[in-house]
Amino acid sequence: MKQKFLSSLVILTAATIWLSSCSSKGGAEAAPAEETKTEEADMVDLSEDQFKTVNIQYGAVEEKNLSSVIRATGVLDVPPQQLITVSSPYGGTLKSTELLQGKPVTKGEVIAVLENPEFIQLQQDYLDYKSQLVYLKEELDRQQELAKENVNAKKTLQKAGSDYNSIMARVQGLKSKLQLININPDKINPANISGRANIYAPISGYVTKVLVNIGKFVNANQELFEIVDTRHLHAELTIFEKDVPKLKIGQKIRFVLNYETKERFAEVYLIGREISAERTVRVHGHLLQEDKNLLPGMYLKAIVETGVATTTALPDKAIVQSAGKSYIFIAADETKEEKKPADGKKDETAEKHIPFKRIEVTTGVSENGYTEVILPEGFDRKIKVVVNGAYDLLSKMNNLEKEE
Repeated sequence: MKQKFLSSLVILTAATIWLSSCSSKGGAEAAPAEETKTEEADMVDLSEDQFKTVNIQYGAVEEKNLSSVIRATGVLDVPPQQLITVSSPYGGTLKSTELLQGKPVTKGEVIAVLENPEFIQLQQDYLDYKSQLVYLKEELDRQQELAKENVNAKKTLQKAGSDYNSIMARVQGLKSKLQLININPDKINPANISGRANIYAPISGYVTKVLVNIGKFVNANQELFEIVDTRHLHAELTIFEKDVPKLKIGQKIRFVLNYETKERFAEVYLIGREISAERTVRVHGHLLQEDKNLLPGMYLKAIVETGVATTTALPDKAIVQSAGKSYIFIAADETKEEKKPADGKKDETAEKHIPFKRIEVTTGVSENGYTEVILPEGFDRKIKVVVNGAYDLLSKMNNLEKEE
């Protein structure tokens, strides 16, 4: 009985080992099949007639001196001194303004009028203290003359001097307050006291914000308008931390606005000294040609030229784009043959097909008809690369994928 049991155990063990080896063998064969399928997806071929029609031309990867660049994004911005917020140190009711967003204004132009009874009181106090100051000055001069003759007491002279200096300080203080609300103290007299004060444009530019309306009471230092001088816009770029060591003052910047294809130019003027939480640095670029039609906040894409470097490159026509990736086509090693019926006859003629393989690459800077390419590891530089007709090969490949 024991011997029969051992014999059964041996048979069971052998069966398990056999099944396990079959399973392993099947798994090992699955991977190459998957790789073959992926490789075939990157293949396309042309008949000899198609080859001639497309005018396939070959070339090779070359070493080219192309500008080394940093790609960046950013916005147009203005320096703080060119973006002015208009307010008043005193509150009041807005009596008049003709400002609208986008309206041009000139420095010194009246842009609004405020009304406040306090303005009347300030002018009255100024005239009052100014009048007292004249009397106190005469009194001080008289006491000084008497002091020279030892007629008056020293205390009387000191009192006259103290009164004069006290009123002088009040007059100067009121004068400064009137100047803050743009009322000229030298032109005030009892006949022209007014409760209104003009607000003048501090710079020439364009109105970007109007935050009040006629009849509205505004508080002291409340923001009324915003004016921007667009004549001195600059490009504010966001540069990644890894690219900062390549930056230098004076480097050329080429940029394109989000809605344009026209290339504009600037140069690096300031490089930020603080790295943000996103590991980026702000770079300030001065525009080489100003344009009054540009506005702050416009989005841009920029290239900072950091020098010239020798790099692997191909003609622009050799590189095609698909699904957000860049590809090139190379001549495959073998030429395959297919048999097809000729005019419905039973005779079969052989037709040669020229195969091509699609290779994914990473692109860099483009200049003078050439684009930098970063090739996959192990790429043979002697392989023939399609430099004319790559787009036709991609189109045929896409059509075949749709049919499948």
